[in-house]
Amino acid sequence: MILDSRNEFADAVALNTGAAGTYLIGSQIDLTAGLAIGGNTIAYPGNSDGLHLVVTCDTTLTGATATLQIKLVSDDSAAISTTTSTVHYTSPTHTVGGAGVTAGGVICVVELPRGDYERYLGILQVTGVTNITAGKINAFLTMNPKTLTPIAAPDAI
Repeated sequence: MILDSRNEFADAVALNTGAAGTYLIGSQIDLTAGLAIGGNTIAYPGNSDGLHLVVTCDTTLTGATATLQIKLVSDDSAAISTTTSTVHYTSPTHTVGGAGVTAGGVICVVELPRGDYERYLGILQVTGVTNITAGKINAFLTMNPKTLTPIAAPDAI
């Protein structure tokens, strides 16, 4: 899959390791210019069909009894608020060390919900119970989400 870096929120971005709480992570996307995805310009994500948020685990997450949720949010400022932004999607809660939060795991793949989006689109990390001590994620928008099953490379011949 080929990705446009302008449609990425996170590319091996380390999660916040502070106390349990909500944190803005990665980059934000300014929706005023539209989204260039797969050769198409999507003027407004709240009206599009087939646009997906994909969040994967790049480096295994660690942290005693920590939990993780990802929120897709929009706001009128690039410094997206962790309290007053518009929430468009909230992932299921993942227990750190559980399925989906190991390297190569899929945290969520979801079609963007229809609705009113503010100017800036971003993701929030919601850490529960205790802090995450390490781990990185990838998060991006795509028209063609894929779930890949990593396999070991064959021995050289």
